[in-house]
Amino acid sequence: MNNQVNTRLNGYAKIEFWIVTSCIIGAYLLSFLSFGNVIDQYGNQHFNTQQIGQQSIPLLFSYLIVFILYLSLRFYLSPAFENTDETSAKSTPMILFFMALCYLAGVVNMYFAALLALKVLVIYFKRNVNNKGNEPYYEASLLIASWLLVSLISCLYLPVPSLFKFYTLFDVLMGIMVYLYAVYNFCPVTTGKKRSGLFYWWRMFLIAILSTIIIFLTGLCFRTEVYNRPIGSLSVKIGDDNDVVILAILNLFTQLLIITPLARYIYNKRNVKRNEEITTLKTELGKSDANLTFLKSQINPHFMFNALNTLYATALQEDADRTGEGIQRLGDMMRFMLDENMQDKILLTRDIEYLRNYISLQKLRIENSPEITIDSDIEDYTDDLLIAPMLLIPFVENAFKHGISLQNQSHIKVTLRIDQNTLYFDVHNSIHFRNENDPEKHRSGIGLENVKQRLMLLYPEKHDLVIHQNSREFFVHLRLNLTN
Repeated sequence: MNNQVNTRLNGYAKIEFWIVTSCIIGAYLLSFLSFGNVIDQYGNQHFNTQQIGQQSIPLLFSYLIVFILYLSLRFYLSPAFENTDETSAKSTPMILFFMALCYLAGVVNMYFAALLALKVLVIYFKRNVNNKGNEPYYEASLLIASWLLVSLISCLYLPVPSLFKFYTLFDVLMGIMVYLYAVYNFCPVTTGKKRSGLFYWWRMFLIAILSTIIIFLTGLCFRTEVYNRPIGSLSVKIGDDNDVVILAILNLFTQLLIITPLARYIYNKRNVKRNEEITTLKTELGKSDANLTFLKSQINPHFMFNALNTLYATALQEDADRTGEGIQRLGDMMRFMLDENMQDKILLTRDIEYLRNYISLQKLRIENSPEITIDSDIEDYTDDLLIAPMLLIPFVENAFKHGISLQNQSHIKVTLRIDQNTLYFDVHNSIHFRNENDPEKHRSGIGLENVKQRLMLLYPEKHDLVIHQNSREFFVHLRLNLTN
């Protein structure tokens, strides 16, 4: 376990880790002195062990939560934001919500809360901007960290009424959550529907009413004798029942007049940009289609297949079974490329057949290499599910390109299964990097980036793609919903 942690810590990250750990331990020990040193009625200072005993467990719990939050940011959020895997930061909302809850409950000291917020901002600015799947988590981290810092400054250093402080703490946080829901969940659903604008405003009005009720009940809790105490170290209290009503009304107007139109405007603006990118991609794809159609018109497929059949018959006459098998599979693959590859969707059975032909053709090449292991477990499928062509083969092509070495032990494992209209596809292979003078080194075929873009365009919110790589192995997992 220690070795695993140390391998993920290097340079400044290791220094940061030990500085934060030392600060948390030091703050915990210094807290004993502040609670233990008491002054009696005669003005004498002495050390009260009973006071320490009462505070030790709550203090330990508080600093332990701080340390857990830091570890979550350092070892999960930071790598996830720098990763190229789509939606690799799925647990981000849970971490941010837990951090905000601990801050509001006073479990996390306000100074440590500020440091955690700064850490989130640092992680945000070091994010992988090319990973579009993590955009909701990027924006959530920026907004929550900014809210935390602004609320700390307003509550501690600005001479403003407690009502404004409470608004900053709760109403603004509620607004952020509703905004994120509207932009990333609700707006995409309403777009394209009849009377989408009316439906959007009606639904957001109901959400505003619900959030206002939550704010009102929260204010009442802090207004009662049982819960009427400062929020953590911020000394924020509700003045009277009128303040609770004012807070609820402010939240309602914030949701209806600011959050609702702002979320719609931002989503539409981003959607216009996204549509422009899709139009550009379609234009480029149209050019590629035109070029391919032109090339196909220049080649007589019948002549090509007749030539392959002639070579196949010659190979059988000369008892060259492996050569004959290779020619036959190559012919099947060329038929697929010329006839079905241009369609938007094809039968999954045909794509699986192409995949098997490719693997079998590659096996012929390395059949006499005992140090190379090729294992394929591709499930037979007979139903009529459709799939976009050439989505699976690039991962296998990449495995054979980088996973095979005639001098070293190599392995490739391909697994494909279908369960309730969902395709599960795994490719696991060794890695052998090519020399700089190898002409195949910079050839990428269709390319994994191309496949990622096609998945995002053709199967939005219907796929999960996970890619892991270390110095010796490469792993791909694809889950694809093929519901017609």
